[in-house]
Amino acid sequence: MSKGPTPPKAPKKKEILEIHSDIREDNYYWLRERENPETLDYLNAENDYRSEVMAPLQALEEKLFLELKGRIKEDDSSVPYFKNGYWIYVRYDQGKDHPIYCRRKGSMDAEEEIMLDVNIEASGKDYFQVGGMSLSPDRNWLAYGYDDQSRRIYKIRFRNLESGEELNYELPQCTGSASWSSDGKFVFYTRKDETLRPNQIYRHQFGSSPETDQLVYEEEDSSFICSVYRSKSERFLMIGCHSTVSNEYHYLEANQPEGEFALIQPRERDLEYSVAHFGEHWYIRTNYQNALNFKLMRSALDQGLKENWEDIIPHREEVYLEGLEIFEKYLVLEERSQGLNRLRVMSWDGEQDHYIQFDSETYTAGIGTNPSFESNLLRYGYSSLIQPNSVMEYNMDTGEQKTLKQQEVLGDFDASVYREERRWYQAEDGEKIPVSIVWRPDRQKEGSNPLLLYGYGSYGITVEPGFSSNRLSLVDRGFTFVIAHIRGGQYMGRPWYEEGKMLKKKNSFQDFISVAEGLIAEGRTQPEQLFAMGGSAGGLLMGTVINWRPELFKAVIAAVPFVDVVSTMLDESIPLTTGEFDEWGNPKNEEYYHYIKSYSPYDNVKEQAYPNLLITTGLHDSQVQYWEPAKWCAKLRDYHQGENHILMYCNMSTGHGGASGRFEALKETAMEFSFLLWQAGIEK
Repeated sequence: MSKGPTPPKAPKKKEILEIHSDIREDNYYWLRERENPETLDYLNAENDYRSEVMAPLQALEEKLFLELKGRIKEDDSSVPYFKNGYWIYVRYDQGKDHPIYCRRKGSMDAEEEIMLDVNIEASGKDYFQVGGMSLSPDRNWLAYGYDDQSRRIYKIRFRNLESGEELNYELPQCTGSASWSSDGKFVFYTRKDETLRPNQIYRHQFGSSPETDQLVYEEEDSSFICSVYRSKSERFLMIGCHSTVSNEYHYLEANQPEGEFALIQPRERDLEYSVAHFGEHWYIRTNYQNALNFKLMRSALDQGLKENWEDIIPHREEVYLEGLEIFEKYLVLEERSQGLNRLRVMSWDGEQDHYIQFDSETYTAGIGTNPSFESNLLRYGYSSLIQPNSVMEYNMDTGEQKTLKQQEVLGDFDASVYREERRWYQAEDGEKIPVSIVWRPDRQKEGSNPLLLYGYGSYGITVEPGFSSNRLSLVDRGFTFVIAHIRGGQYMGRPWYEEGKMLKKKNSFQDFISVAEGLIAEGRTQPEQLFAMGGSAGGLLMGTVINWRPELFKAVIAAVPFVDVVSTMLDESIPLTTGEFDEWGNPKNEEYYHYIKSYSPYDNVKEQAYPNLLITTGLHDSQVQYWEPAKWCAKLRDYHQGENHILMYCNMSTGHGGASGRFEALKETAMEFSFLLWQAGIEK
């Protein structure tokens, strides 16, 4: 493919940014002006340029889209779960993009009731996403949140499930979730401020004007967010307040909705805890008493102060306690040891304590939907890089288990032709970095295999080695796919996260580079066939590693990349900024300013040859504002040397998560895959 058209050039308008006696010049600061016609002209010019350059790939892109779509069972449904007299499930109809939420009373043989057909609600809209559905105590009303702007700003509607009619008002500017009082007369919900921080809990009297809603809690600390929900027991309404390093919980009897919320344990810096109610106790997952990998404690309901907490599961240095599920007879723990998920089943009477066994070398497993305390059946999810997602049911009394459903992959998918393994590569400081690998042996050529290296490495989020039917389109064409479980995630427990944040953030970037070098040294690929991809904070990862080691990669995809770290973290008016000072550091502190500036991709673009690059963003992105990738793209054009392509795609209708609807989103995946295949020299 020839180089083709001339790339656009954004006008330069120098902005001087000064703090800590340090001056930065930003020629593209003006791109923050969303309503400026020049801004939209530039974004459209970038879209046109990418379209022209990739025009010869249109047939491949369309083939990939049909291939991706063709693996999906279009008339599909979830495994029903039973709650409060109804079997509840979600299904999809042939050819339709959006889910249909359904229920059946008493038995799956009963007549189906459609609670909400999102296809109808989304008709004619560029974007429509539903979230936070909840039923009233009498099961006659559905509260649901919807976002039609892709800004993660929801409104809540109320629908009568007998008549299908909706109330003539909506609850505004909220997270989308609603929690009912026991009598169904009140609904509690969370509103967002102008920075999109969830900071207020309101009590809404059902059927009344939202203008009369009562503020019951306001989070005044800008580093915290708050939420409201019903406990699994349904006895309590809970308010949770969260920052990166601290939590606080309040509770109210759900049958006394006009009462005052009571505090469990006041917030303390570096004290993290979460609570679950069972019987007359709070069960508390916490890092209290230096429990870095967390432990499980308990207190009486009226004695929630930490001094009254007693150990149930003590802290273990080699085992990270990720979560738990409480049943009447059993306690189930979700643990992680040496990177692998474990599900531990313990009976309250002490007679049982065992782990559910998994056979794969690398896999993901986690507790599923278990709404009933009384059940002896545990639902959990399981998949691996080659085993499709499954919903499993485990009988905790007998140890018997069965597969309730396994994701059906249409076409000629055969798990036996693929291979998966876990490897370890040494980082610069001697740490061993685990990776999960999937490939197809019969499509490999020794020493010249295209390899896609994927990473994230922030917020303690672990990229699990789970199944993706989309990924097959690359692996079937000879790609090896590798997940680098770098520091900043929690694959190896909480210390793994602590070693990849704040003033240790550079470990994440160096880990990724070390894995790339290890893969090359091992002969799995070579720089001319090595590709990298990451999104959001993983886009920051991409931006930094191509500044540091551009020669390692043939091409890189940076999706909705967080690349203008200094300017964003200095601007508290931008969504998410204040809540992330304990993730990145506050650059108003001089030490953090210089550390962040030393790796911030936008601030470290230099005159060098960059890999081929595809950048994606969304005009309405609330998590990473569109101007970060746009500014980065413009600056890269100034400094990049050589013939490699720098392309940007801005979806003018969506935000951080891309397109809504299960098929529409595949079009962007097909575009990304066609870019990778083009760069790998694979034309079909």
